[in-house]
Amino acid sequence: MPGGRRVDPALESHDTVSGADWYGREIPGESYDGVVFEDLDMAEARSRGTAFSNCTFRRARFNASVHDGSAFVNCTFAGCTFYDARFTDCKLVGSTFDRCTFDLLQVAGGNWSLVSLRSAHLATASFRGVLLREADLAGASFHTSRLRDCDLAGAALRQADFRGCDLRGSDLSALDPAHADIRGAIITIAQTLVIAENLGLDVREE
Repeated sequence: MPGGRRVDPALESHDTVSGADWYGREIPGESYDGVVFEDLDMAEARSRGTAFSNCTFRRARFNASVHDGSAFVNCTFAGCTFYDARFTDCKLVGSTFDRCTFDLLQVAGGNWSLVSLRSAHLATASFRGVLLREADLAGASFHTSRLRDCDLAGAALRQADFRGCDLRGSDLSALDPAHADIRGAIITIAQTLVIAENLGLDVREE
């Protein structure tokens, strides 16, 4: 590829790849373990069934990329951009995001349990039907975003901003309204009862 290096899928652990150009590349079923990617351009790339394990992405650009059934397990993303990126039925268990941007990110299905999105700005992101069990979302901003039908059981939600967020269908058993901002959040009647119980109220039928 002009201006970049095509990475060999057989890269050994702990190799470092700098400035690779994967723009628009098709990445079907490849596997990477322990690779450090610096300044990777994955804009408009498409991965399907691709597996990244214990990899580090520094300043990678995932803009407008599409990922279907791929895995980014125990990976670290530092200073990466995910503008209009789409993840469908992907596995990101145990991955950490640090100083990343997520404008217009779309996530549908998949397992994002134990992910760290601490203090992430996700106001324009959309999550639907995603497993986020025990995820670290402390201090994250979901202001006006969508978090529909997600499993947030055991998630760290302290100081999270859910103002105006569409939370319908999501598990809110870990949400303490005294330590998160939920003003204007969109929820169902059933979720209202859960929040009331989380506040210590004794909810009874008449």
